[in-house]
This record gives sequence, C-alpha cells and structure tokens, in this order.
Amino acid sequence: MSLLTSKIVFTIGIVLWLTIRILYQRQQKQNTIVDDRKTPEEKVIRLLVVSGILLLPLVYVLSPWLNFANYRLPVWTNELGIVILAASLWLFWRAHHDLGRNWSSTLQIREGHTLITNGVYHKIRHPMYTSVLLWCIAQLLLLPNWIAGFAGIVSFSIACLTRIDKEEQMLLEQFGEEYEAYQQRTKRLVPYLF
Repeated sequence: MSLLTSKIVFTIGIVLWLTIRILYQRQQKQNTIVDDRKTPEEKVIRLLVVSGILLLPLVYVLSPWLNFANYRLPVWTNELGIVILAASLWLFWRAHHDLGRNWSSTLQIREGHTLITNGVYHKIRHPMYTSVLLWCIAQLLLLPNWIAGFAGIVSFSIACLTRIDKEEQMLLEQFGEEYEAYQQRTKRLVPYLF
C-alpha cells in the first residue's frame, strides 16, 4: 500500500470519527449539567489531544511540511493499521451509543445520570479511551512520520495520566459503592489483562 493510500484511509477515519462525535454532541446539548468539573487544565489537555490525533496528522496528510521526519514501515503495517483503525471507530461509536444521554466530552455529571455497566462497558470502564488508544496505534502504523505518527500516542498518554483518575473520582462520588463494585469487576482500558 502506498503512503498516499494510507493517508487517504487515515483521513477517511478522521471524517468518520468527527461524524460520530458531532452526532452525539448535538444530542447532549439538551441535557442539564448538575456537576461540571471543567478546569483550565482540562481545556489544555483537550487541545493537546486534538492537536496530537487530528491537527498534526492533518498537517502531515495535507502538506509536505513534516516530510523531513518520515520513516519506512513494512507494507503489512498499513494493513494492520486499517484493521486497528476500523476497530477503533467501531468502539468509539459503540461507547457513545452505550452511554447515550450519560455521555459528556468533559468531566460532567448530567441530570438523571446513571452508571452504565452493559454493552462495551461490561468489561471496560473507559472504552472510549480504549478506542482512542487504538486510534493512536493505527496512527503510528498508517502515518510513518516521527512527528505526526507519534503525536497521538504522546498526547493521549498525557491525557490518560491526568484525566482518568479525576473521572473515576467523580464517578465514585456520584455512585459510591455501586461504582466501587464496578471497578472491582472491570478493567480500566484493556479487558482480560492483569
């Protein structure tokens, strides 16, 4: 597979990712927020992630500016990247779907918020983060560039280190023992490990 083809596939992935996100964001505008924990730090982290998984890859795909940092990968990595990208998009959609009205792109509790433990949430507490992790792996495989390829995994790692604990603390405060029990029977990001 050519570099152009892998760039096109990745761009199609971005369009699909944004379509899923926009559709669910529109639905959430109607929900009343009862606990909002957005902070300036949260906004910086979100900007970092968007830069790493969307902006820098698009600069690479649409311009030659980052070509100085290109490297070569075996052809099979592109095919694996496509499979992982497809899995990422499916999980991203499914996590939004399963959360329904409970979904928020930031640290918020909405009116009537319930703890979702079914669907993809049955084994993984944060499948949306898992989908982004898969996205970042696909990005590495489809965009063989030291900057654009690795920007996603770097920014996502920083986001995970700063956000997941805060999100889990908020859910513990909201759902108490019910969330503690849920934590005991699920994995944070990857099921069946450890």
